[in-house]
Amino acid sequence: MKNIKWIFVFYSIAAIASMCAIGVAVGMSSPTIAIIAIVALILIMGNGFKTKKKYREQGLL
Repeated sequence: MKNIKWIFVFYSIAAIASMCAIGVAVGMSSPTIAIIAIVALILIMGNGFKTKKKYREQGLL
């Protein structure tokens, strides 16, 4: 393993936290929190994929 790309570690931890928040929201029967967590998950995953594409195009991966 060469170098750790810390931005991807951050994105993965944030995505896992969003998934956990969805589970907590379902357990609490709170659709508002669930919707917020789903939107956050979509934004985090989208930014992660966009960053990965940018790194790949620059030859950093």
